[in-house]
Amino acid sequence: MNAPANVNRQGRKYEQVLDGARTVFVAMGYERASVDEIARVAGVSKATLYSYFPEKRLLFTEVYRTEILRLADSAVALSGAQPPEIALREAARRILDYLTSDFALAMYRICVAESQRFPEIGRAFYESGPELGRARLGAYLRGALARGEVRIDDIELAADQFFQLCQSTICDRILCGVQTHFSEDEMMRIVDGAVETFLARYGA
Repeated sequence: MNAPANVNRQGRKYEQVLDGARTVFVAMGYERASVDEIARVAGVSKATLYSYFPEKRLLFTEVYRTEILRLADSAVALSGAQPPEIALREAARRILDYLTSDFALAMYRICVAESQRFPEIGRAFYESGPELGRARLGAYLRGALARGEVRIDDIELAADQFFQLCQSTICDRILCGVQTHFSEDEMMRIVDGAVETFLARYGA
């Protein structure tokens, strides 16, 4: 996904602004997060913040986009040299680490709360999250298909199914407030189940 229009990504304080906004959005949500508070936490002036992001909506979108790109680069930009049973297990664990983070939960709640009033937030959430993840995982699966390691007719559907498998049990419990912390054994139970189920369906 490209950076939002009208975003100036140059300047040494750019990362400060993003870090400050990330902290404030996670703590306060979108509506309550003021530009004044973001500037204070970031340690910059409002003029500096506005030079990068003329609108709070653009700032939110860039914070989420930047964070999800980090996940994609580390977890879903899979190495073509790794067999699926290894690559997918590593990806599943990192996906779960992200999904159980305070940041991911805060962004999901912001999206649900604000997307009706600000549809662009919902679109940014989808494009920077599920859509980007599908594209990155799809690229790996196409390579695995070419090597004869998987048998998949619909790459996009298979990628979506893998992400859904990674969300089993844990995400429902977090979103419903039933459980907020998970042991290593609980996490690996989901990871192993996701990979084994996926490869039982698509493995060569």
